[in-house]
Amino acid sequence: MAQGKGIRSVGYIDCPGGGQVVVKNNVAYIGNMRSPEGTMIVDVEDPSKPRELALLTVDRGTHTHKVRVEGDLMVTNREINPFEGGAPADYKGGVAIYDVSRRGIPKLITRWETEGMGVHRFDFDGRYAYISPTYKGYRGNIVVILDLKDPARPEEVGRWWMPGQWIEGGEVPTWQGTDFRCHHPLRLGNRLYTSYWHGGFVILDIDDITKPKMVSHFNTYPAFPWPTHTCLKLPYKVQNRELMLLASEDAGRARDFYPAFLWVYDVTDEKQPIPFASYQMPDVDGSPQPEFTGVHQPSEVVRGEDIPIAWFAYGLRVLNFANPHAPQEVAWYMPDPSSDPRAKGRVQSNDCTIDDRGLIYLLDRIRGCHILERT
Repeated sequence: MAQGKGIRSVGYIDCPGGGQVVVKNNVAYIGNMRSPEGTMIVDVEDPSKPRELALLTVDRGTHTHKVRVEGDLMVTNREINPFEGGAPADYKGGVAIYDVSRRGIPKLITRWETEGMGVHRFDFDGRYAYISPTYKGYRGNIVVILDLKDPARPEEVGRWWMPGQWIEGGEVPTWQGTDFRCHHPLRLGNRLYTSYWHGGFVILDIDDITKPKMVSHFNTYPAFPWPTHTCLKLPYKVQNRELMLLASEDAGRARDFYPAFLWVYDVTDEKQPIPFASYQMPDVDGSPQPEFTGVHQPSEVVRGEDIPIAWFAYGLRVLNFANPHAPQEVAWYMPDPSSDPRAKGRVQSNDCTIDDRGLIYLLDRIRGCHILERT
């Protein structure tokens, strides 16, 4: 039975499991995790009665599980699904760009294509897309900036990679395989706060968007066994300090350890980020727990000091950062697990966001998106 504190359910979208949900003008856009379902578009004007408007499909063995919408443009990733297999031999990953000016009627404008697996998570501000493609000649995903001024002709205008990734250029990595790779950049002002998997994170200066420059690199491995998933710079100061939330991903642990938890970094001096606080679920006692138990993804839409966070097996947790040294849980919601056998009887909350009305959308990676409101 679903439970919550300070949160109640107002609606439910019965969708396949997803990787990302965004909401614009009372329309939810959901990137699904597995083929054949790709991107789902849902009218949520009445959140108690969501109404599917469109469903884009994809090839077997691929997914478009990430999505962004700004203005009349929708951008989705295109990537080989490493958990499925069977992708077409001639498949090209990258991003797809759609016109969504007509409510619920997406029209493909073009695709930007790359080599290898394709693009994972990304950011989009309406003009530039900050993406994480695999690229010919490089090992693992790198940072690429696309200019969508003319969405029919996306143009690469900037590129950055961790020194050691450019194999074709003679660079030699100091890590194993693709341990150091871009998960996704998030733009705030003239900075990209960029998670780099087992390579920790980098802060990039994009004052000149054609020449991203590294401001600092904080390497979390091997001290921390989890890959870095998201670096969310808060858009306001707390106690007159600049803060960044770092969510690891509770998958691909380098060794047996606690489930991943949330870090608070002081980035006031951005050349020397300082991890000074963290939050873990209170009942985690150090005993072994399976992957996909700990933290995954905070809402990248921030509307105050209370920030919703998708916490895999623990559903939705809402944390307050008024005292950044001791984040406080102020609300939570634990949905029922999906009946899909792949869920193994466990909740798998994967992503969350907030709409203009303050409603919270909690997306499960196996099945379903809950629409919630604070009480």
